[in-house]
Amino acid sequence: MISATAGSRRRKRALSALAGVAAVTVALVGCSSATGGDSSGSEGGEVVWADYGGPTNESRQIAYFDGFEEETGIKVISASLSDAIMAKMLEGGEGDYDLIQVSSDSLIKYKDNIVALPDSATKSDTLPEGIRDYAIGGFLIGIAQGWITDTYPDGGPQDWADFFDTKKFPGKRAWPGSPGSYDASFELALLADGVAQEDLYPLDLDRATAKLDSIRGDLVFYESYPEVQTLLSTGSASIAVSVTGQFTALINQGLDVTVQWNEAFLSPNFFVVPAKAKNPENAFEIAEWLTDGERQAAFTERTFYGPANEVTFDFLENSTAKRLPGGPGNDGSIYFDEQFRADNLDELVGRYTDWLAG
Repeated sequence: MISATAGSRRRKRALSALAGVAAVTVALVGCSSATGGDSSGSEGGEVVWADYGGPTNESRQIAYFDGFEEETGIKVISASLSDAIMAKMLEGGEGDYDLIQVSSDSLIKYKDNIVALPDSATKSDTLPEGIRDYAIGGFLIGIAQGWITDTYPDGGPQDWADFFDTKKFPGKRAWPGSPGSYDASFELALLADGVAQEDLYPLDLDRATAKLDSIRGDLVFYESYPEVQTLLSTGSASIAVSVTGQFTALINQGLDVTVQWNEAFLSPNFFVVPAKAKNPENAFEIAEWLTDGERQAAFTERTFYGPANEVTFDFLENSTAKRLPGGPGNDGSIYFDEQFRADNLDELVGRYTDWLAG
């Protein structure tokens, strides 16, 4: 068994492949400094946090927000992430969010409109240098297929080709129905159609959408990630492709869920402060809490998303590490070409929007 530390180092090497993106920093005018999680006596105020809700947000509340609010007096307001508001703010416009959950491709594309962390702030040390200076609360997500184990008692799909084989593995597939959460849809369709991993990029979008069309009638579209839990637990869908935290939530409820890590996609996610955020200082203050190893461990143990700070593994058992995205025993996972996705983000979202519309 690979130790938690070794697993983290392997993850760090993989994430380093994302480094090397040119940086243009938006200066934060009037920002004092991040004062750390021991800032008792803060003036209070609020910080608006936008993510996808559900069990991941609930875990953040327990691992981070409850203690943060009590110690700093700053109220954390959790908002359900709107694609429209997020896009407007990442493009430099105004909006209500102080922190927005994004993946690496969005950070790379919109870096000019994202505020860099103060020099005094603790950075997520497993993220590449081109990203870590902007990333708050980093975590590694997996995008995989999962099912209630009893659905396929003789063994379920082994790869994406099996996922698309509705005769061999019958039943509806829960599928992302929001354009902004198209996730790995194009990549996994191409893998299912026989494209080798090393030949995925540049993505052949015509071929990918043709493959997606082949199972459109077998798909049940979800608008938000937590819907995945309902679709699987009620039998409305036999399999789901989703961020793996939704499967973890079902497991935490006592259900026996199988997660197929072979050909799962891995992606660092984090929060960024858009240039026109109203409470940037409070956002940076919470950043200190989100890099604390012990608190990250509490979040990781609830969600089984991978942490972004090396010190977190000092607080995790190996039995936990092997259940994390990219962890020991979960070989066969794939990292996105984040630079390609950043360079082509508008086209990818546009093509997925068109495909959803039919």
